Amino acid sequence: MTAKPASRRGWEAFARPAQVNQRRYEAVRAYVLEGAPLAQAAARFGYTPSALASLVRDFRAGKLELFADPGRPGRKSAPKKDAARGRVIELRREGMSVYEISRRLTAEGTPLNRTGVGQILAEEGFGRLLRHPEPEASISPATTGRDTTLPRAKVIDFGRFPAAATTRLAGLLLAVPDLVALDLPTLARTAGYPGTRVIPAVSWLLSLLALKLTATRRVSHVDDLLDDPASALFAGLAILPKKSALTEYSYRLSHDHQRNFLAALDAKLVAAGLAGSDEGIFDLDFHAVMHWGADPALERHYVPTRSQRARSVLTFFAQDSGTHNLVYANADISKATQHREVITFCDHWKAVSGTDPAMLVMDQKVTNQAVLGELDARGVKFLTLRMRSPALVRHINALTPADFKTITLDRPGPHNKPRVHEDKAVKLTSYPGTARQLVVTGLGRDAATVIITNDHHASVKKLISQYARRMTIEQRLAEIIRSFCADALSSTVNLNVDLDIMLCVLAQALLAAFRSRLGAGYANAAPDTLQRRFLDSSGTITTTGDQITVRIDRRAYSPVLRQASLPPDTTVPWWHGRRLHFEFS
Repeated sequence: MTAKPASRRGWEAFARPAQVNQRRYEAVRAYVLEGAPLAQAAARFGYTPSALASLVRDFRAGKLELFADPGRPGRKSAPKKDAARGRVIELRREGMSVYEISRRLTAEGTPLNRTGVGQILAEEGFGRLLRHPEPEASISPATTGRDTTLPRAKVIDFGRFPAAATTRLAGLLLAVPDLVALDLPTLARTAGYPGTRVIPAVSWLLSLLALKLTATRRVSHVDDLLDDPASALFAGLAILPKKSALTEYSYRLSHDHQRNFLAALDAKLVAAGLAGSDEGIFDLDFHAVMHWGADPALERHYVPTRSQRARSVLTFFAQDSGTHNLVYANADISKATQHREVITFCDHWKAVSGTDPAMLVMDQKVTNQAVLGELDARGVKFLTLRMRSPALVRHINALTPADFKTITLDRPGPHNKPRVHEDKAVKLTSYPGTARQLVVTGLGRDAATVIITNDHHASVKKLISQYARRMTIEQRLAEIIRSFCADALSSTVNLNVDLDIMLCVLAQALLAAFRSRLGAGYANAAPDTLQRRFLDSSGTITTTGDQITVRIDRRAYSPVLRQASLPPDTTVPWWHGRRLHFEFS
């Protein structure tokens, strides 16, 4: 019998491996190659038998990576970058940009392209340079993450504003004429929004609105706008407030501020023909804004994008059925009060217009039958779906083809000839009186759609067409989520959600007004289309006396702007009465 050789120095690294992949390798090797029993091999390397069996299964299936891939051939060092590193840091501390540093190195005989310069600066912890107006450069090597000193936000001083400045956000100023038409300073004052010693209330709102119109995902990303003069000019400031200031301001506000603002805004929209054009018919819907952080103090609501209930903020929207413009929103909702939000909206619209809405079109989960009774008592017509109970399903299944009649809807597509069965007096569990019920098939769904209403006089065709139009509110919500980042709740909920949702309504109204200036070709353009084609345009800003001239650079859609009904000059109150004038390349 051959004697077992004595262990040599370093044997512990193999008998008691510490690295994960090595431990996996030794355990699988002991079982597969050495033939050790599963339980013995597992105990030897700290696994349970089932865990080792899973490792062996993955190994045999080729799914277990035990070894790192060999390094790829090629250069492992960058001599030019290493040689230029010190000089790049010196030039950056003198306030030079990536392009300027690259040109200086070329002139000095040690060329390095701007990509290499940018990589060195990123590795050394330098941030972006701020331009227009030129900031004071920081020469302290202790400055973390940036190499410039950000000036404090304050009201713009046109005496120090550059006579000419280039900007990548010249198109953002296209929204200013409609902000003036809505009289934003009066809206802010009516709502009671507070200002601070340095920044007035209207500038706070415009700073936050700039994030929406530029599709900046979160308030914490405001740094993306700080280096551009157009964003500050838009708000009437020398530079936008930083994320901590914007967050602090949002938490000073209450739901009453948003409610008062929307009431004043809706009065302006009605006067401008942007709302209330369809006899007071409104589409209603909820939307759950999912929270992505850990341990939030929020209720669980159903999130359609996840097909599950999750911690979220429940928001409520109302859309004018005729213009498809949002007129109301609320994020101050709990499960206990969500069914009464329709009553809150009726009160809101009565305060705006003097009368209750003529009709509310909604999903069956927006409210309950008792509240539908309250609407009927107020003289408000409703059009909603009915939950399919077992008794209702049996009733639908008992209907014969002869019980249905075919109607033709005035819309294109394959589902424009549904078949309808009408019950004129249906008794509901908690609804006082009787309701009119329509059982509809042929709308593109497997199950029949059951619609109930308290409108006993409108034709069947009109009611079904009206409910079909309600689907546009889901499209509108999808648009504001995509265009104004309404679903971008951070883990710490930096921005007051109620304020954030109100700003989405304001941004959507502004782009609806701007869309009406562009002509018939853009009558149905989505907000993100307007942002991409027009608001996201570069240009130059020129200051001459009491006039600010914004020249939009030439783009494929410049002819549309030339033909748009933009006012030749707009006097802007938060620019100390200076006039805004547009020119197009």
